Amino acid sequence: MKNFIAIVSCFLFFAVNVSAKDNYSYIVIDKHKLELYVINQTDTLFRAPVCVGKNFGNKQRTGDMRTPEGTFTICQIQDSSWWTHDFHDGKGTRKGAYGPWFFRLKMPEWTSIGIHGTCFPASVGTRDSEGCVRLRNEDLRKLKPYIRLGMKVTILKD
Repeated sequence: MKNFIAIVSCFLFFAVNVSAKDNYSYIVIDKHKLELYVINQTDTLFRAPVCVGKNFGNKQRTGDMRTPEGTFTICQIQDSSWWTHDFHDGKGTRKGAYGPWFFRLKMPEWTSIGIHGTCFPASVGTRDSEGCVRLRNEDLRKLKPYIRLGMKVTILKD
């Protein structure tokens, strides 16, 4: 019986510490370097290039083509593989515009800002978005296992 209690205690300790450690990972998006990082207390767990808003500075209004700055949380994880978008470039609505996933950020003023994939992989590493943070779809798929609801996301100033 003592061995059973010891084994269960060790298992519970391990399970609590693994999940607690996972809760300390967060995302940092460096708009100046055009990079996204998943970081925990001691390591960089994931790194990928990104595309951010066409215009420099903090988002001021809808349509200003700026990526918001500050600390936010992921409030939704959505399958966006079927979503479409018209980029107003004369080519009409594009399927797969947001890639396979959309990680919506909870923000006081904006409801449609998130981290997502793209149908324009060549835009990654540039400033070409309408305000969201874009990753290449293959990088977004690698990022997905790190994502959880409530995860903190800090977007640094330009």
